Amino acid sequence: MPAPTLVRLLLLLLQCATLFGCASLPAEPPRQPSTAWAAPQQTELGQLLLPSGAAAARGDSGFRLLGAAQDALGARLALIQASSRTLDLQYYAIHADQSTELLIAQLRHAARRGVRVRILLDDLNSVGRDAQVMALSFEKNVEVRMFNPLTGPRASVLTRAMGSLLDAAQAQRRMHNKLFIADNAMAIAGGRNLGDAYFGRDASSNFVDLDLLASGVIVPALSASFDRYWNDPLAYPVEALISPEQLQDLKARSATAATAGALAPPEPSAPQPHAAPQVGNSAAALRWLKPGWTWAPAIVLADKPDKLLDDTDADAQDTVVDGLLQLMGQARHDVLVVSAYFVPGQRLMDVFAALVQRGVRVRVLTNSLASSDSPLAHAGYARYRVRLLALGVELYELRSEQTGRLRGLGSAAGSSSSLHAKAVVLDGRTLVIGSMNLDLRSLLYNTEVALVVRSGALAAQAVQAIAPTLRDGAYRLQLADGQLLWQAPGGAGPVDSRGEPDTSLTLRLVLGLLGPFAPEELL
Repeated sequence: MPAPTLVRLLLLLLQCATLFGCASLPAEPPRQPSTAWAAPQQTELGQLLLPSGAAAARGDSGFRLLGAAQDALGARLALIQASSRTLDLQYYAIHADQSTELLIAQLRHAARRGVRVRILLDDLNSVGRDAQVMALSFEKNVEVRMFNPLTGPRASVLTRAMGSLLDAAQAQRRMHNKLFIADNAMAIAGGRNLGDAYFGRDASSNFVDLDLLASGVIVPALSASFDRYWNDPLAYPVEALISPEQLQDLKARSATAATAGALAPPEPSAPQPHAAPQVGNSAAALRWLKPGWTWAPAIVLADKPDKLLDDTDADAQDTVVDGLLQLMGQARHDVLVVSAYFVPGQRLMDVFAALVQRGVRVRVLTNSLASSDSPLAHAGYARYRVRLLALGVELYELRSEQTGRLRGLGSAAGSSSSLHAKAVVLDGRTLVIGSMNLDLRSLLYNTEVALVVRSGALAAQAVQAIAPTLRDGAYRLQLADGQLLWQAPGGAGPVDSRGEPDTSLTLRLVLGLLGPFAPEELL
């Protein structure tokens, strides 16, 4: 790089640092406390599904597994259309694309008919085009709050990244929770953010994921977690974070969107068992929501919002990952782990060692380097592969390029796949699905939420959804004379062990240089 160009770049970085350094957050912005709708049983959603017999006597809740991407989008549309009182959304990321345009249009329609809409969004990704969801804050009956906001411009990912460098400790601590709650009567919890890649509609790459649709007594527990975050001092109203000029721009976008009318959902490429309900038709939405439920006892695992405070001692808190490790440690026969980002750390390694020593089968499905959207996170996981295999843990890595649409955990045909699901099945009778990965970031720096359901039937459904990927869509890792081998899907034989399958030499070289220096607790 020529010297004058380098000098100009350094001056630009210095100016940006000065600008971001002068920025600060409002000390205590005004916010009106609010809570979940108190009488869900009085709504149509609350009356739609009622347990009977033994399920009613036990106080069970209803669950429906959402593995197929079309079902995941259809369930969210149905909840919006069937809601009559409240909609509460809590997400790490809401991306600007066709799927979210459709969802936002329907949220706007719900607000116009009197539904109170609360949207709580982690602040990290609310930049550039993805800041458009903030415009909903200027709609009647809609409130949008940003959790643990960062200072500095929101023009692009680059300016956000530069601003984050000046407060790296705060930038590392993120609200990773994912909830979609309607009338405090039905809710969706799981791994998906909102965007085309999570609903099988991205032409280039799609995330493989799992959600649970829940109803009954478990939903108020999820709402209580939402309310705790919504009313926390770290939740800032949109109006307190952006400039008057940005406010005007967002208001203009909001006004334009308000006159655009409803968007029709895209037709599915092939017949689906639960196709998305027609827009604006609450009766059709209720019919879509009624079948396919399993009743079972369940609990919510939820981190506290103050986990994100710099002065919080993470070791002193009972976190979602702590609870999950305790549950795993009680397994007697079989543990199946699905984790997009898998950096076990010593605690999980100790749990795995104790399980294998007792004769418990342990299987882990995670991303290969080719399928991962975070190569550095893969580098953290790669440090443990030989040790895991030596313990007796079975390791599977998702193959990026799939030969066709895999049932349950499949992505759209013609696109590459990246694992994003977070699930654990214990002894074929307990299913855990949530926002947490089994990595040190989820343990120490992110807040998470999960559902733990005691149901052999639901656990079997989850295993049935995951099994085709283990069999036909993932490499199985093996050790041969201390060297890693990747067994091709379908038992087609081993592939070359000299490097990660389906990756370029350049990527492997760069990762080999940078990977050893990356602190695994931040990956």
